[in-house]
Amino acid sequence: MIQRKTYLSQLRELKDVQIIKVVAGVRRCGKSTLFELFRNELLQNGVAASNIQHYNLEEPENTNFEHWRDFYYHIKNSLSNEGMNYIFLDEIQMLDNFERLLDGLHILKNVDVYATGSNAYLLSSELATILTGRAVTIEMYPFSFAEYAEYQKIELPSDADLVNYMQIGGFPQALELLAISRSAYEKYLKGLYSTILEKDIKPRNAIYNEVAFENLLRFLSDSIGSPVSSKSIADYFIHTKDTIDDKTVSRYISILNKSYLFYHAHRFDLKGKKMLKTQGKEYIVDCGFRNVLLGRENLSDLGHILENIVYFELLRRGNSVWIGKNVAHEIDFVAKDVNGYTHYYQVCLTMREESTRKRELSAFMNLKNHHPKTVICLDPEEPTYNGIVQRNATKWLLGL
Repeated sequence: MIQRKTYLSQLRELKDVQIIKVVAGVRRCGKSTLFELFRNELLQNGVAASNIQHYNLEEPENTNFEHWRDFYYHIKNSLSNEGMNYIFLDEIQMLDNFERLLDGLHILKNVDVYATGSNAYLLSSELATILTGRAVTIEMYPFSFAEYAEYQKIELPSDADLVNYMQIGGFPQALELLAISRSAYEKYLKGLYSTILEKDIKPRNAIYNEVAFENLLRFLSDSIGSPVSSKSIADYFIHTKDTIDDKTVSRYISILNKSYLFYHAHRFDLKGKKMLKTQGKEYIVDCGFRNVLLGRENLSDLGHILENIVYFELLRRGNSVWIGKNVAHEIDFVAKDVNGYTHYYQVCLTMREESTRKRELSAFMNLKNHHPKTVICLDPEEPTYNGIVQRNATKWLLGL
């Protein structure tokens, strides 16, 4: 198994800290495997097997608890009296009133609680109210490019390998099936979407117009890297004869965000120092997923796909990320790292054409600060333009 080092390190840092650790992310991105890796690490470090309990709430044997209290007492009665107990709960959102179970376990002195979930209802106002100050969320994503290269056993990843990743994506089991056949890979990803729709979305949301919902999904998939608004999407659907208003569009986008299929990047006015309500961007959690949903490979759209990949890499590295508005120009990403330092990024396929180079560099004009400024592209050369650094995307994604 690939050692998900970024996430394992976060679990290690929080081990034995009296706070509930919630690993959240899209289905099948590797959350259960992460817990398996961490449990194995605990055993290797001397924790007794009797001090570790693991439950997957989607497995039949764990669905027969009529009330959260029954589950609570089952776990409590199985605790060891010697040392810390580690409780792992997969897909906790499948249990009604799961937040009360988490809260009850949390207050036990010899219990360290870990939970996974596949939708953002784990972060709902109810959970936030009940568990204020007692839970921390670790967001998890499919394989990064570095993890993809490790999985594929690529010793010296090239730009061609990155282009393959841009088309294939990083869902672990999808990559396993791709080694068998392209058909198995595509069927898996289509089935994954159906599972998310049936298990995460429909049970909690009223989708009155499923055709419009799926058309919106495909529209957003085809529009990554482009500013969108609920009104502009609703106006577009008028021309396609889909009857969906801007309020419904907004609600459907929120649903897609909560299921971790899409992530919203807000737009920030650098001059006015304020968040803007309109013209943000939606990024899809996995580009291979996007290509299967659209029914085609978008080799002509690699610039936006690369932008999508850079966005998620910035998130993986612990950054808060916005779209930057610099007067008449747009900066692809304004990122603030865990230490509070700001960095500006532009993303494009190549800087070799003068018109492209002028456009990308002009986005940084008139910024009266000394924050680092980087252009990420597929060009192998890495020149500097008046302090603006150009980075090869493959090297940057690998941390080189």
